[in-house]
Amino acid sequence: MKLYLLLSVIVALCLPAHNGNCEAPVPPSTRQQPNTREIHGVTLTDPYAWLRNKESKEVLSHLKNENLYTSEIMKDTEEQQVWLFEEMKSRIKETDLSVPQQIDSYYYYSRTEQGKQYRIHCRRGVEAGSPEEIIFDENKYAEGTPYFAMGALEISPDHNILAYSIDNNGAEKFELGFINLITGETYPDKVASTTYGVVWAEDNKTVFYTLMDDTGRACLIKKHKLGASIADDKEVYHEQDGQFWAGISKTRDRKYLLLGASSSTSSEYRILEASNPDGEFRVFRARQKGIEYGLIHQNEYFYILTNENAVNFKVMRTRDNETAPEKWQEFIAARDDVLIDDVDAFAGHLVVAERENGLQKIRYFDNAGKSKFIPFNEAVYSVTVDDNPEYKTTKLRYRYTSLTTPESVFDFDMVSEKAELKKQTEVLGTFSSANYQSERIFAKAADGTMVPISLVYRKDMRKKGPAKAYLTGYGSYGSSFDPYFSSIRLSLLDRGFIYAIAHVRGGQEMGRPWYDNGKLLNKKNTFTDFIVCAEHLIELGYTDKDLLVINGGSAGGLLMGAVVNMRPGIFKAVIADVPFVDVINTMLDPSLPLVREEYEEWGNPEIKEYFDYILSYSPYDNIKAQDYPAMLVTAGLNDPRVSFWEPAKFVARLRTMKTDQNLLLLKTNLDAGHAGASGRYDFIKEIAFEYAFIFKILNVKF
Repeated sequence: MKLYLLLSVIVALCLPAHNGNCEAPVPPSTRQQPNTREIHGVTLTDPYAWLRNKESKEVLSHLKNENLYTSEIMKDTEEQQVWLFEEMKSRIKETDLSVPQQIDSYYYYSRTEQGKQYRIHCRRGVEAGSPEEIIFDENKYAEGTPYFAMGALEISPDHNILAYSIDNNGAEKFELGFINLITGETYPDKVASTTYGVVWAEDNKTVFYTLMDDTGRACLIKKHKLGASIADDKEVYHEQDGQFWAGISKTRDRKYLLLGASSSTSSEYRILEASNPDGEFRVFRARQKGIEYGLIHQNEYFYILTNENAVNFKVMRTRDNETAPEKWQEFIAARDDVLIDDVDAFAGHLVVAERENGLQKIRYFDNAGKSKFIPFNEAVYSVTVDDNPEYKTTKLRYRYTSLTTPESVFDFDMVSEKAELKKQTEVLGTFSSANYQSERIFAKAADGTMVPISLVYRKDMRKKGPAKAYLTGYGSYGSSFDPYFSSIRLSLLDRGFIYAIAHVRGGQEMGRPWYDNGKLLNKKNTFTDFIVCAEHLIELGYTDKDLLVINGGSAGGLLMGAVVNMRPGIFKAVIADVPFVDVINTMLDPSLPLVREEYEEWGNPEIKEYFDYILSYSPYDNIKAQDYPAMLVTAGLNDPRVSFWEPAKFVARLRTMKTDQNLLLLKTNLDAGHAGASGRYDFIKEIAFEYAFIFKILNVKF
């Protein structure tokens, strides 16, 4: 009742006709003792540490008050949000079908139906006229829950049993269950709190699954036999090193189970014949600090993708009964200018995904060792090798997209060298890719590094002089931010916006050194690269500081927090989605999810050199008494990756420190986690809200 009265008072104070008069919530930090501690001779004072208590009524009340304030401030955009939602939805083919994938004697596919939030997974026999079978309807399992996400959807080798796992709150802890696809029976076997990975052995009754520890680290692998008690499931592997996580997979030829343990810089695999699930896994190569490797199997050979004496990786191979490193032979040598991203195997071909000068390439080898590349024509694009579950085929399926080309699924025959377009995502309405122009330009960093920027705009709206611009970036974990098409993005482009991606260091777009030069004690390169990209767009006349909006999520949200502390005057507005902004306090608490696993990404602040460096850029700790751009910050209450209190604390401190009157909004999804809303319509509504915020700040009229 008290909470209801408090919310009513806040509503009464807000004037929808002129919502600037609605006062922002002020966190009652004075009612709480600040958390003060001394580390490496430095006194850390955290006045909003109390916001970490998810069970506290005061914390939940504060988050709800912030949401109410955000709602009231954005009240004058509600009609615009509805318009944007309908506009975005109108471009999507709501009832649609994925391209079927053949696995043995079945075609598997998923489809969507108009008005339904989630996918329906189906199959049919490869014989003409075979009827459709619905094997899993996500909408059925999502009924009555505010959140739904799939973890696993794995068919047994004989195609009779489906292993599935679901998450109903966004915490990424999945309940594993089983369905008999012949009888429709749901098995009583249920396993709680699994992670994403589930793998069938070839006996059609044994599954391997992964569990996590109290910090959310995937570390324990067990096996379950259908019909047996879950309590009797045998522990197969337990990773004790807190910087390593464990997982299990199966080679595409279905011959071996691969049990992997990896940190950010080191790998170790154990192998076992998939037909012998009760056997003992054996180490392929013992872990060695700084040595990463991955495995695929083809025709009595293991192929090993490794960075040993190869910064951009190389491919080795060895017979499957001679796994000792001294038996390995070089198959593809390391190159300074080409990064090998991945390797995949078919019965008669080997497929290699590479990057050269920031562009992705697909190279394929026949069994005689001769190789060719699949040709691509655009200057800026993304291409990824698809799952390709069928091993004995000459057809390679890949997905292609660019800033102007909707996602396109191709089957490429590696014998005839012909590509067949199976499907291009349909964009309803008047869309034509010919109306849009993409470019790739480079900004020069202070150390001389040339940083790529991919951008796109509508040709007929590109006038002389600065335009409204939306600049985004990520730059962590070696995750490359490759250009892709989005029909939702058309709501910006068709209003004269330029959309740009800053391919900053910390990603892997330009090779492995690009990542190494944006992590640990080089992390600030990520931030200065982004600032240089923004400045370059302004200098070239693409945009202006009063027209530039920036966005980043998660570690990209860290990027947003860092650059607004460093150069707030060159951005008009910022959207920071679930931002990792409380870096020093989080990394000092190894009980939190991911912390020990990420010492190799950010550094261990228990070591003074890393502590000093992280503290020098941690956004929460570097908020100053200065003017900041308008900001929208989002959070997920159940987020296991970036705890909700990080954005909440960041906003609270900004409210007390910043010297401007620009909007500062916090929007917490109280029913979701890191990825935000799970339903496809709810997701669009979240984007419509963010776009409405941008239009409000830039005074874009409808």
